[in-house]
Amino acid sequence: MNDKPTATHPPGQEHSVPWFWPLAATIELQQAGMKLFRENLKYLSEVEKLAASPPPEWATSHRIALDLDTMRLRDFSRAAARPDDIAVLVDAPYAGHAASIADFARGQSLVETLLGAGLSRVLVTDWKSATPAMRDYDIDKYLAEINVAVDDLGGGVHLVGLCQGGWMAAMFAARFPGKVHSLVLAGAPIDTDAGRGEIKRISRELPLSFYEELVAAGGGRMLGRFMLAGWKNMHPDRQYVGKYLDLYQHIEDGGYVARTERFERWYEYAVDLPGRYYLQSIDELFKRNRFAKGEFVGLGRTLKPKDITVPVYLLAGAHDDITTPEQVFNAETLLGTPRREIEKKLVPGGHIGLFMGTNTLRDAWPAIGKWIRARGRRAN
Repeated sequence: MNDKPTATHPPGQEHSVPWFWPLAATIELQQAGMKLFRENLKYLSEVEKLAASPPPEWATSHRIALDLDTMRLRDFSRAAARPDDIAVLVDAPYAGHAASIADFARGQSLVETLLGAGLSRVLVTDWKSATPAMRDYDIDKYLAEINVAVDDLGGGVHLVGLCQGGWMAAMFAARFPGKVHSLVLAGAPIDTDAGRGEIKRISRELPLSFYEELVAAGGGRMLGRFMLAGWKNMHPDRQYVGKYLDLYQHIEDGGYVARTERFERWYEYAVDLPGRYYLQSIDELFKRNRFAKGEFVGLGRTLKPKDITVPVYLLAGAHDDITTPEQVFNAETLLGTPRREIEKKLVPGGHIGLFMGTNTLRDAWPAIGKWIRARGRRAN
């Protein structure tokens, strides 16, 4: 657990700054760059007026199974689910966007695809946006509440970790090996030393104090709007020009416009993170890679990937510049799972498409669903 206090500003003095680690690439590690960053904190607090986007919708009918401090556990299970069916728990991303990416739209939903593959009990962790009262939540808090959810589901699950939810799922599997029957890691940065991705470079080059200032600017939280601006500035030509040109060219195509509006509603809805959780993940995972090295302490125990021995499926995007394929596939060399029980698949496309892309949902996830189903039901 990170015992370092989270830096904060007094209430009412939260600053608005459009930076997160991707955008930080535009700031060189020189005194002038850091000075510019600090000056813009003051400037932007006066001039930036960001309207709140409406929350994105979930496409598939469901109920709220649990309402915990960190999440709402959304249950999409079929009415015909058998009592001995092991639940599939999708650990959604927690990186500034809503968890509804796992159930984006009819015909474009990971939840729908898994149900269609014959998995009758499917649930998703809908991570809550951090309030000021949540600013000191740490990774332990999130692992503990996943454990509450798993116990409520019968004490054992098939765990599917997406993006940042992937390292959290892997940590849980290492901490509670008897509670995970199989593990799917999709676009999950397990070995953050691997590959040559932009996020790896930025997280290593910028000092921790830079991220601490971001958290202080958010009153002890990593504000989602900071992160959103950072993701946009990884591809500014696309985010600020290209997508609007595409929309103009398709303005008479009602289906295209509706799809664009739905995606933008999801994309622009920002989710805040607790400052302690965020700084802990930056320092211990992205800077020091402590989980991959078997050095991360979670819920009182040192968590080691080699303690994960269940069947594992690794899914990566060939053009994923958020989590490079190497960061996902290097898990094969770190896990205690026998190689014959590890499946790997590289699919075309980038990061978000791993979870809601039409082609990946059609070509990859049905097979993953069948792979999970083949891991069996609960023993009598």
